[in-house]
Amino acid sequence: MDVIPAPRRLVRNEPGHARLDARTRLAAGPGTEGVARWLRATVGAATGLPFPDGGHSGDSGDSGDAIVLSVEPGLPAEGYRLVLDGRARRIEGGSAAGVFWGAQTFRQLLGPDAFRRAPLRAERDWGLPYVTVEDAPRFGWRGLLLDVARHFMPKDGVLRYLDLMAAHKLNVLHLHLTDDQGWRIEIRRFPRLTEVGSWRARTKFGHRASPLWEEKPHGGYYTQDDIREIVAYAAERHITVVPEIDVPGHSQAAIAAYPELGNTDVIDTTTLSVGDTWGISSNVLAPTDTTLRFYEGVFEEVLELFPSRFVHIGGDECPKDQWRLSPAAQARIGELGLADEDELQSWFVRHFDTWLSARGRRLIGWDEILEGGLADGAAVSSWRGYAGGIAAARAGHDVVMCPEQQVYLDHRQADGADEPVPIGYVRTLEDVYRFEPVPPDLGAEHARHVLGTQANVWTEVMEDHARVDYQTFPRLAAFAEVAWSRLPAPAERDFADFERRMAAHYPRLDALGVGYRPPTGPLPWQRRPGVLGRPLEGPPPNK
Repeated sequence: MDVIPAPRRLVRNEPGHARLDARTRLAAGPGTEGVARWLRATVGAATGLPFPDGGHSGDSGDSGDAIVLSVEPGLPAEGYRLVLDGRARRIEGGSAAGVFWGAQTFRQLLGPDAFRRAPLRAERDWGLPYVTVEDAPRFGWRGLLLDVARHFMPKDGVLRYLDLMAAHKLNVLHLHLTDDQGWRIEIRRFPRLTEVGSWRARTKFGHRASPLWEEKPHGGYYTQDDIREIVAYAAERHITVVPEIDVPGHSQAAIAAYPELGNTDVIDTTTLSVGDTWGISSNVLAPTDTTLRFYEGVFEEVLELFPSRFVHIGGDECPKDQWRLSPAAQARIGELGLADEDELQSWFVRHFDTWLSARGRRLIGWDEILEGGLADGAAVSSWRGYAGGIAAARAGHDVVMCPEQQVYLDHRQADGADEPVPIGYVRTLEDVYRFEPVPPDLGAEHARHVLGTQANVWTEVMEDHARVDYQTFPRLAAFAEVAWSRLPAPAERDFADFERRMAAHYPRLDALGVGYRPPTGPLPWQRRPGVLGRPLEGPPPNK
């Protein structure tokens, strides 16, 4: 039984298989109706089985011909128990989410054809091994970041990735919606953010040092109804969508749309356009009341669309050059009694921490928000390594571990010459499998602040969904097991067993239409000959 992520306990009950056919009913107990809808829409479509309503799970003691879904409060909230034997087919969870994760395991046990959108044959036997699976996640935050700002991913692509996340029991989609190269969310009170900020005239092809350009406009954005659909679709799959609106850096697209947001006393911001190349832009937001009021208006609309408790404000890679030259910024530093520009950024972050807290939300930002003093109540996405997360946890702040040296999936997967647009350190499938989110020098008292972990997909060199698939898979499967399963220490993990289970998982990915990197290397059409990357040699720093 080659389940990914590996469950805590899986035992064979007896020889034989539980058969599914047109008479198999689906009995949904209170709170599991959404899981029943999902099973009919996905497994029902793949098998061609109708799964007629079998009443509620408590209606009949005979569940031998029914799949029975129920919430059992004694189980962990996201935990589940799957029982398949000659008498029962039960999926029990500590909540609807637990039942849903149990349904993912149920689907895997049916085989790869259960991941297709229509039955391959009119008649076939569908069987499930007689097993009991008891399982629960290690972390409550099992995340994937999709950067839709650098290269826009149309709505259907985001919905597809939500399905792929659900299949791997991931439960947080961090949606990077704004950056120098594009603004991707409709804000009705500020229409130029999408009229101007959502597209660029051309795009650098490859790393920023590449001489190549794609000489055509690139853009797109999500309407507010698109966002509502994405959030609702995610919620049906027990996934929380965390929006990121990046401030005060990574904001050139917003400044191009509304020049008054920039440091107008340093440069002529009316000449700025949406960024068309990669790297860190020096064009950052001005620390003015005008900027604060503007972004409060943006966040007011964002909060209406995203029920997530956390709202990500970026806070990373904010060059201070313009602030050092700006009389207005220097006056603000003096007025507030701040020491320097780092403390000015901290003041900016604290403003939105207070603003979000007053509205029942929590700010989360990249680990640069530690510089100049960490905002009270803020959580940290530790991306530059473990150090920021360790410092934040020891100071009593919650942390999501996503160190770039370990789980940035834009980094290359091998050192071969055929690897497309090679970026960063080599991070193989095994490297990701041996990633440990909680560093050993973080004691239990502080380790409880590690909410979980997240893999990040930055799309500067991923111009379409095929490139995103290639960089993300199969490594996301390894990451999902790290985030869900209670694995041994990295050196003791059984990667050979994971590879064996992946041999069964690749056909599932094939059925889902995922353009993953094959174990033997890129296929001819997955290569990008002549497109410059930026490979880094040697092992990555582990700190």
